[in-house]
Amino acid sequence: MIFIQRGSVPEILNQDGQAKTRVLCANYDQGNRAFDFDNTIYGHETVKQALIKMQHGKCCFCESKTQHIAFGDVEHYRPKAGYKQNLGNPLQKPGYYWLAYAWDNLLFCCECCNRQYKKNLFPLLNHEKRAQCHIDDIGMETPLLINPTLTEPSNHIGFREEIPYPINDSLYGKTTIAILGLDREDLNERRREKLNIIRALLELIKVSKKSPYQKDLKLLAEEAHQLLNKEKLPQVEYSAMITAILA
Repeated sequence: MIFIQRGSVPEILNQDGQAKTRVLCANYDQGNRAFDFDNTIYGHETVKQALIKMQHGKCCFCESKTQHIAFGDVEHYRPKAGYKQNLGNPLQKPGYYWLAYAWDNLLFCCECCNRQYKKNLFPLLNHEKRAQCHIDDIGMETPLLINPTLTEPSNHIGFREEIPYPINDSLYGKTTIAILGLDREDLNERRREKLNIIRALLELIKVSKKSPYQKDLKLLAEEAHQLLNKEKLPQVEYSAMITAILA
């Protein structure tokens, strides 16, 4: 997981999204809690493409690029329809209905992180301070799930080889890893494959230092340096792991 700089609000959210939000809030005020969400607005192609561009084509959580095999989801950081404080809890309604079309609440996510792991989980440090409706202040909440557009994930999640761990036993790091399954084996395997390439490049550089007079080897080592620097760029898969390993 890396920090994500949020881009400009897609126009459809400013227009249709805000209009729908006003309807949802009015319905709540009138006692109507049968919320109807329009995924053609928050899931509109302009919204999805803006998120994909903003996130360099990667899942906001696991940093995988999956568009070559899956469509991916427009994900609500705060669940719109209902939430769970802990896994196994019953679904609590309503959810954060007033944020269904809020740009700051939307992310691009792989289907595995979203549908298999996160689902409706949204634990808070203090559940008693949870916003229950649109007139409540979400600023009173302290979410345990890291929002990569607001919090620098590397302050809470580090890597031992390909395995993520909570830095200084960070509760936010620990909860985020658990909720999203960031240490699931199939994901570890993909990061391990990337790590093996990094190790090979580092070994080449190491060997070149022992043979400083071999011109061809020196040129290869320079190329290896350039490749390693590129691997730390935000658009590269698993750049958080690579940056941590090369630090």
